[in-house]
Amino acid sequence: MSTLAPPRVAPVPDDRAHISRVPYLPGLDGMRALAVVAVMVYHANSDWLPGGFLGVEMFFVISGYLITLLLISERERTYRVSLRHFWLRRARRLLPALFAMMLFVTVWTAIFKSEALGALRGDVLAGIFYVSNWYQIWEGLGYTAAGDFAPLRHLWSLAVEEQFYIVWPVVMIFLLGRNGTRQVAAVSRWLFIAAVAITVAVAVLFYPGPIAEPNVTPEAYWWIGDRPIAKIDTLYLGTISRLSGILLGAAFAMVWRPLAILRGPLRSKGRLFDGLAVVAIAAFAWLCWNTYLATPAGADPFLFRGGMFIAGLATLAIIAAVTHRGAHANRLLGNPLFLWIGTRSYGLYLYHWPIYQMIRGVAGNKLTVREFVVALVLTAIITEVSYRLIETPIRQGRFSAGWRTIFTGARRGPKLVAGGALAVGAVGGLFVGAVLLTAPVEQNEIAQALDAGEEFTTDLLAVDDIPVASTTTSTTTTSTTTAPATTVPVVVGADPDADPTEATDSVPATAAPTTATVPTTTAPPTTTAPPTTAAPLVPVGQLGVVSALDGLAPLDIPPTEFGFPLVALGDSVMLGAAEELQARGFQVDAQQSRQMNTFVPTMQALKDNGTFGSVVVVHLGTNGSFSQETLDAMLATVADVPVVLLLTGKADRGWIAENNERLRAVPAVYPNVTVVDWEVISATCEGRCFYDDGIHLTQSGQNFYADVIGRVLAQP
Repeated sequence: MSTLAPPRVAPVPDDRAHISRVPYLPGLDGMRALAVVAVMVYHANSDWLPGGFLGVEMFFVISGYLITLLLISERERTYRVSLRHFWLRRARRLLPALFAMMLFVTVWTAIFKSEALGALRGDVLAGIFYVSNWYQIWEGLGYTAAGDFAPLRHLWSLAVEEQFYIVWPVVMIFLLGRNGTRQVAAVSRWLFIAAVAITVAVAVLFYPGPIAEPNVTPEAYWWIGDRPIAKIDTLYLGTISRLSGILLGAAFAMVWRPLAILRGPLRSKGRLFDGLAVVAIAAFAWLCWNTYLATPAGADPFLFRGGMFIAGLATLAIIAAVTHRGAHANRLLGNPLFLWIGTRSYGLYLYHWPIYQMIRGVAGNKLTVREFVVALVLTAIITEVSYRLIETPIRQGRFSAGWRTIFTGARRGPKLVAGGALAVGAVGGLFVGAVLLTAPVEQNEIAQALDAGEEFTTDLLAVDDIPVASTTTSTTTTSTTTAPATTVPVVVGADPDADPTEATDSVPATAAPTTATVPTTTAPPTTTAPPTTAAPLVPVGQLGVVSALDGLAPLDIPPTEFGFPLVALGDSVMLGAAEELQARGFQVDAQQSRQMNTFVPTMQALKDNGTFGSVVVVHLGTNGSFSQETLDAMLATVADVPVVLLLTGKADRGWIAENNERLRAVPAVYPNVTVVDWEVISATCEGRCFYDDGIHLTQSGQNFYADVIGRVLAQP
């Protein structure tokens, strides 16, 4: 009697394992495309898309969602989470392209911008260990650090994500614990509460208003020992403060699982989620167009008091739509163009910023449309090469397999070629590393100029003895200067009640060479009226707005009976020309990052000390906006000064136009004020007058700057 084998029964599929599977969702790649395009446009020129940086927040939310979804899926399928496999997958996905990009940047810098190699070392080391965000916080660095060549500053966001990748799997193992995924809904609520709590904490800690140096606005800084740490940098770049978006995505992953949704009551609500996607995309676009990282009055309060959280919620709504199989959003955002961009978003983000920097030279400069197009083409080409030859082969394991095939094969030729390539790569890498590690840290040209200028400035509040200048004569020599040829007229505001926007008489460009006095001593001289010139003297304060030097009639400057005859107050632009101004007899008090809003009390103190004499020159407004009330308060401190010169600003900043408009209107109301239109006059400076940022002055620019002020005051 034979024994019949029991009939084979097909294994019952594990339903939980099925619904936990994470299918490929092209719509998520489409969202990545939207995010990276927004960031790239913003980085090119913030005027084009002021809130494009919110694309980073979208990346954070997507990362939190996908990583958490994958961890839950692995836990349900295998009843465990393999930290080793998770971290290995992340490393293979992220590290090769990152190291290739940093090698490319280091080699380019060594060849074309070797003076910046030493400063680059910190960014490279921070990038290798994924601590770029904390390095930038500690050093007070950022995208727009003045005058900096900063090709790796964008790595801060990747550092935040990588720190999350290191910690979050461990946290998930703890959260899931023995109960597995049965308690994920409860965990999701706590994660959402944590995201809200972080948002509230950021709002409370945020410092509103213009931020100057720590000694000017100490409330805008935290102190670690003797080192000031800017609150705004910490809140924007810090891992904990930016964890809100990542936690939102993680919380959503625990309650919104694509295949599980198909079995629930929402499976037939595709159209509803399409409508939700339209509203969410519109909201995100509005945020990108109307939100600012920095405003003339300081950082945007809306951004730090809920703006990023709202962007995160909008991202969740879009995720809900693109992961719902019944909605059209997944197919629309998963179109071929968006797929190409989205699947290469990591490379696009990695390479675009260094290429931008190589084109514009300085972080704060804005790209033109032509430069942007060139940068896009280069970025796309380099990204595609990296994606095909580095990222994809390594991620799929084909790179190492190919090398093994070569070295285990029988043919000697390929072995020799491959071995030679490895040897060259190893030697080249060692050479680049040695060059990077041994390169001296050098100041850029702007920093050098500003440091040199500090030797010729004075803290006027610290001066106890203010000499009372003679009211009669001074020891002088004469010098003759010839005005440069120009076609720009001099606008004269002869009538204090006239409309300052209307042009009046133009001084003919036929004035004789200007003869004036130059001090032969180091002590501040008494300014005297110039010798007779071809042009008649103009009453004090009646030059109005000076927009050219050709044919300029000198001001009639009376001798002083109090204070310093010539005082110059300004920011880093004036600081660069401090030596040249001092040589003309000025007492210069200039500092980096100085703003009119914070300097008005100092000017009042200078007035109370009797510091002001015959002439006060003020050049402020480059570092931030000021209101009409602030301008009036500043002018009140110099109301008794016979001659006040205000210089307009020249910078590619959003507040410059408004500031200059207010300054140009001053002579119509304040008869002792003449406005020197530096924005216009600076264009007539011959040669290379500005550094790459277009703001700070080279030696030629410093000479021209001092000459402009001297010509207006009849001081050669």
